[in-house]
Amino acid sequence: MADGTAPTTAAKDGRGLTYPFDAVPRAGEAIEVARGVLWLRFALPFQLDHVNVYAIRDGDGDGDGWVVVDTGLKTSATVAAWEAALDGALGGDPVTRLICTHMHPDHIGLAGWLCERSGAPLLMSRLEYVTARMLMAEAAGDAPADGERYYRAAGWNDEQIARWRADYGGFGKGVATMPRSYLRLSDGDVVQIDGDDWSVVVGSGHSPEHVCLWRRSDDVFIAGDQILPRISSNVSVWPTEPEADPLGDWMDSLDRLRALLPEGAFVLPAHGEPFYGVHARLDALKRGHEVALKRLERTLRQPSRVIDGFPAVFGRAVGDGVLGMATGEAQAHLNYLERRGRAQRTRDDSGVDWWSAVAQDEETT
Repeated sequence: MADGTAPTTAAKDGRGLTYPFDAVPRAGEAIEVARGVLWLRFALPFQLDHVNVYAIRDGDGDGDGWVVVDTGLKTSATVAAWEAALDGALGGDPVTRLICTHMHPDHIGLAGWLCERSGAPLLMSRLEYVTARMLMAEAAGDAPADGERYYRAAGWNDEQIARWRADYGGFGKGVATMPRSYLRLSDGDVVQIDGDDWSVVVGSGHSPEHVCLWRRSDDVFIAGDQILPRISSNVSVWPTEPEADPLGDWMDSLDRLRALLPEGAFVLPAHGEPFYGVHARLDALKRGHEVALKRLERTLRQPSRVIDGFPAVFGRAVGDGVLGMATGEAQAHLNYLERRGRAQRTRDDSGVDWWSAVAQDEETT
């Protein structure tokens, strides 16, 4: 374990953020980033190539242990890195509890493995746990007709839909069998760890009921994917709830966090590096979506499909490798506009939705 409590530099990025650590933990190792809090990092086989995991020292009365927050993806490399960390960086002390911020595979992938190995209980919010169990039950090759209708409405062609059908049910490939029980976390709960109170702060939009942890005594905030320093979390509509408004939920969550957290909070994100400057980052995240919405409304001056909105939402073309996530995010922006009377859609005889901007009164523009 490296002692990260006295960093040698404090790098500023020109966007109001300060990164107090000039190194990242190597596989199986850890850096102490706050009192009793270790930062671990595990590799991901994606363009986003890592996920951060945190371990909080927990004196449980019978000796020292660790409360672990998130787990990484289920891969042999992650299991090997965990084995090294448990014996090395965590000193062989037991995992007493596992908290998962949300149900995406890079966060819960080894929850079942770690709980079984350690005997620790799993703590999650109800919607995240139930959604994970639901997705685990989806069988490969069992692509629903509702999903095909959703993606055809977005403008996908037959080849793209065929690839989606072939890949369907892949959630379980990156997730070990989930524990059959859990302990529920709800917004406003307080979790005691080593004599400290950690408040549960729930956000929504990126996932249904995302758990963050806030140690108010020194304003350490374990953010998961709710606040990332360098990228914006994916906010998507999925075929299971095609009329959802996750972007509205996300914007509301950003506003709530902006009002709740002090500017001096130290944010421990799930991707990127720990940083200061939470207000600047929350403002930038919200501003980014507002800019995308304005660009999208300009696009909708001509009837457009969901896939035609990619350049407006992302500022660039989108490849087939991320087509599903890009479609979900573009759909989220369109649903947001529709809910607020700023866009409307018409479905043609081929099942494709064509979106148009709704003219606004001068007083409301």
